[in-house]
Amino acid sequence: MPADNFEREKAIVNLQHEILNVDNLHAWFGDFHAVKGVSLAVQQGQVVALIGPSGCGKSTFIRCINRLHEEVPGARVQGRVTIGGQDIYGRGADPVRIRRYVGMVFQKPNPFPGLSIFENVAVGLKLGGISKRTVLDEQVERALRQAALWEEVKDKLRQPGTSLSGGQQQRLCIARALAVEPPVILMDEPTSALDPISTAKIEDLLHELKKSVTILIVTHNMQQASRVSDKTAFFLLGELIEYGETSQIFTNPARPKTEEYITGRFG
Repeated sequence: MPADNFEREKAIVNLQHEILNVDNLHAWFGDFHAVKGVSLAVQQGQVVALIGPSGCGKSTFIRCINRLHEEVPGARVQGRVTIGGQDIYGRGADPVRIRRYVGMVFQKPNPFPGLSIFENVAVGLKLGGISKRTVLDEQVERALRQAALWEEVKDKLRQPGTSLSGGQQQRLCIARALAVEPPVILMDEPTSALDPISTAKIEDLLHELKKSVTILIVTHNMQQASRVSDKTAFFLLGELIEYGETSQIFTNPARPKTEEYITGRFG
């Protein structure tokens, strides 16, 4: 979307109720049809868990929401995705700018090598044209506090981001995504490579973050999905089988396949 549209969307995001709307989304890798006609809406301030067996299209789906999918050679997308009412696949949409405002946290922590803790968080702000040191200092501290990392790193901001523990690195990556104040953050199995203590910290963090940002999280951990999410989407073979309140999905699913997956009969 044009730059001014995305800036306008950022300014009015608090007035939007339905922050994300996906309508009849299809995605391919060459001839392989990975996501098949998925439609769903996400309300502002929700955490939505995406569950389903490996290879069912969950990660491809969220990569379509910030236009990373199209970076794969031979990949293509069909359908409509709007964030704050703005069509991210519309004419004039800038994929690079969209990715700045739809944050992404990957399975393995990936702080930028060679950059300090401070620089890792500030990189998106600098790319956005912010250079004043006092502003950078304020925004970096805000993001690190949001990521529940400030108290642990405030005295070593000049140390490499890679010097942190795995759990701290993942929270650093979350802070990096939060620094540019995105309306939506996508998380692709963000705790699968972490120990139980670090996983619990990330889960606690999600409950706080949804006060200011909408989160979609891919997870294979059914207990995690039930703990952290407001709504759950169950994917199977590229299709969205069921989408609803997490409590309903886990206690009284409407579709037999959902119940079979939840109860461990396949997956």
